[in-house]
Amino acid sequence: MNEVLSRLQELLFPSVPGVAVVAVRTEGEAIRVEARCTPIGAACPDCSYWTERVHSSYLRFPADLPAAGRSAQLVLRVRRFFCTARACGRRTFVEQVPGLTRRHGRVTERLRQTMGAIGLALAGRAGARLARLMGIATSRTTLLRRVMDLPDPTATRPRAVGVDDFALRRGHVYGTVVIDAETHQVLDLLPERDAATLAPWLAAHPEIEVICRDRAGAYAEAADTAAPQALQVADRFHLWQNLATAVEKTVAAHRTCLRDLPPSNPEPEPVWETPAEANSGQNDEEEDPTGRFAERARAHHALVHELLEQGMGIRHIARHLGWGRHTVQRYARAARWQDMVKGRKRQLPSKLDPFKPYLAQRWAEADGKVTVFDLYREITARGFRGHYSTVRDWARRDLPRPEGFAPAPPPPSVRQVTGWLTRHPATLTEGDKLHRKAVLDRCPELASAAELTSSFAEMLTTLSGTRLPEWITEATDANLPGISSFATGLHSDFEAVTAGLTTDWNSGPVEGAVNRIKMLKRQMFGRAGFTLLRKRVLLA
Repeated sequence: MNEVLSRLQELLFPSVPGVAVVAVRTEGEAIRVEARCTPIGAACPDCSYWTERVHSSYLRFPADLPAAGRSAQLVLRVRRFFCTARACGRRTFVEQVPGLTRRHGRVTERLRQTMGAIGLALAGRAGARLARLMGIATSRTTLLRRVMDLPDPTATRPRAVGVDDFALRRGHVYGTVVIDAETHQVLDLLPERDAATLAPWLAAHPEIEVICRDRAGAYAEAADTAAPQALQVADRFHLWQNLATAVEKTVAAHRTCLRDLPPSNPEPEPVWETPAEANSGQNDEEEDPTGRFAERARAHHALVHELLEQGMGIRHIARHLGWGRHTVQRYARAARWQDMVKGRKRQLPSKLDPFKPYLAQRWAEADGKVTVFDLYREITARGFRGHYSTVRDWARRDLPRPEGFAPAPPPPSVRQVTGWLTRHPATLTEGDKLHRKAVLDRCPELASAAELTSSFAEMLTTLSGTRLPEWITEATDANLPGISSFATGLHSDFEAVTAGLTTDWNSGPVEGAVNRIKMLKRQMFGRAGFTLLRKRVLLA
């Protein structure tokens, strides 16, 4: 029997010395484990004086981890000792089992650690659901309390840090995240994103040598004030983002150059790549509908008719497929699956219907040489209360075109041209390259902007920031709205920008930490306070 209890003690309390298992019983769906403390004495918690004089004993019932899929009830007999030290003000005290119990604790330490780990990984509600499946009786608020009871990670002495902001409430409240730029470990979360919040933290870490940041003025001010010894590095991604915004302003200021561009002449398609069916006559029958709904209609129509051929009724098919009876009925009545697709299109009445005969007559009288906007003004005077786009779309779709008429292609948008100038040439299609060349040939200002953008991209990718003063001079002399302002603004942050274009430090790990913070926020449904969020981020 003693050998069995010794084996059970090794299984139930493998890392807890000073506990002996007395008995193990099953009570319904629970396991009752009776144990006692084995040391002959204990040290006073106030004066640490060792004593072996027992006052009394009693039973404690701390909740423990489930065992073999059953809830465990730990019955632990503990003793109360006299403190015989004359100088100590405590008369009696109760012994504690290190690693198993604590004063006023109603759960064992291993159950407390397990609940803390669950709450740290899944937060409150999801953690409570998992704990219930594991046989741990707890609530979401208890799990969150266990997370808050966990100690913060030990402080480190970082050599390089990354700083960025994150949204506590997007558009309203923002905080600051600080990470170790070498180990990518989150060091701290601050409740604001201003210089007054970051400066004390930096001042408490004089060992910092490098600060990676975006181009926010608040972080630059905090670094200048509290960490003058540190090298500030402006992130390259944010520099390129600022330049792309400046290029968009330049393109917008010269959008008149984008009109009436000469058409690009792509190479004709080789004859051997032209399908033979393209030159054949048109098929008299209508083409089958295409698209996602058409494919689904084809499969559903075939399934319903296959079940009908097997002798199943409409109601039976509906129950079998989990569909509505009327849905199955529509597929059963349709002779072809194409009818299910075509039946969806219905011509709804339009405000333009009473004016269509007049528009068609005016178009025929003018032989197609009247603008759609003139037609819109005429019917507006006659009582039309719709939008111009309604008339434009109907005219493009239904009005006949004169012989040889080819509508002019719309000019490229500002966003499109900005993409042509800021994207890597290898990522552009052949059509984009032709359009880009036509724009640059027509507008010398945009050609200058493209050259400045390419030279800055070369500096950024090759880390040749020593050419930055020359680039700033060229961009300023070009007098381009947007790019020239961007170049002038680099003077105020010149050292940090130069460091960003010459060193390997960047804020990429900080952006990864911000993404993890977003994940933890969504996991807590956005209702957690800053204190709990900070605890989970630091211990994640």
